[in-house]
Amino acid sequence: MSHKVIRAGIIGGAGYTGGEAIRLLLNHPDVHLVFVHSRSNAGKPVFAVHADLLGDTDLNFTDELQDDIDVLFLCLGHGESVKFLQSTPVPNHVKVIDLSQDFRLGETVNGRAFVYGLPELQRDAIANAGNVANPGCFATGIQLGLLPLAKEGLLTTVHTTGITGSTGAGQSLQATSHFTWRANNISTYKVLNHQHLKEIRRSLSQLQEGFNSPVHFVPVRGDYPRGIWVTSYLQSDLSLHQAVSLYKAYYASHPFTHVSEKQIDLKQVVNTNKCLVQLEKQDDQLIIHTIEDNLLKGASGQAVQNMNLLFGLEETAGLKLKSIVF
Repeated sequence: MSHKVIRAGIIGGAGYTGGEAIRLLLNHPDVHLVFVHSRSNAGKPVFAVHADLLGDTDLNFTDELQDDIDVLFLCLGHGESVKFLQSTPVPNHVKVIDLSQDFRLGETVNGRAFVYGLPELQRDAIANAGNVANPGCFATGIQLGLLPLAKEGLLTTVHTTGITGSTGAGQSLQATSHFTWRANNISTYKVLNHQHLKEIRRSLSQLQEGFNSPVHFVPVRGDYPRGIWVTSYLQSDLSLHQAVSLYKAYYASHPFTHVSEKQIDLKQVVNTNKCLVQLEKQDDQLIIHTIEDNLLKGASGQAVQNMNLLFGLEETAGLKLKSIVF
């Protein structure tokens, strides 16, 4: 294991994923957070935006990029990361971890190639990568429910529903993120046409060659701040015992994904980098429930997990977080 202190920078530090990245990196035993970039907040203390960090850091937001770093986290909106890398020179020695969807399908920019950063799918490839495209939040939960089946060539037509907290929509105010609209309410969006389907299909086909069955996905807005609940089901000849054994074997070496034989609930994973999986069997249908925190395992936590792999650190470093169960 390396004992070098990793020097990190963040672009887009004022939003939800940027804020979570700041919190994680400030408390990471092997990281020095050098700067946090935000054009709209340049010169302000970081705690002026992230009030819970008062007393934790004296950093101010900056609008300048410093190049004396080892890794750069891009916590920007979709389409903004590629624009940033096109217009801003980033030294070749700096590894980039992008949290947008701009590079998840193998896209490159200025010669930079990105490895898809789902550790449970390709941990070794991430460890040897130069740059990482962090997966989407829904994509992470859905894939972690299906990868063990794909590895064995057992995927058939998949039906999946995912419920996400309001932080999944980002920090910019919009009609569907107002408290008065979101509270005590529920709605679907992008039904069967969500952008994460492309990266999901790409990963599943990587494990199960020739997989071309439909993945029918219904995303749902939940009336709570953070967390994702996914329920997928498909036809399967496996017994429940066989399926549980298959999943436990697949995830045995992965420190953040765990198979539960008891009913799970979302509070078990909120504020952690965990994904919990629970299986059921009804007639010929295998039902897979997966839960995660959309801002941690679904975004910034997984980005730090990828950073740990990139630099040969302990995979769980800085990520042994406490859930909020009451």
